[in-house]
Amino acid sequence: MPPVEDTRVASRAGLLPEEQAVGSEDPEAQAEVILEDSEVRQADRDAAPDAVVEHRHSEDTVQPPP
Repeated sequence: MPPVEDTRVASRAGLLPEEQAVGSEDPEAQAEVILEDSEVRQADRDAAPDAVVEHRHSEDTVQPPP
């Protein structure tokens, strides 16, 4: 997979206030890894850990009233 674009990494490397409070050693590296993982998951929907896509209808999930 090609490397993630630098502009995408930079735009996502900014920390939220909650993240700033605890700090981060390398926000750009973290953003790059997350974006790469996202691209893998988009290319292969089964790439996510424990990925199971269920196609159920609401009547399959609840008991009908008596």
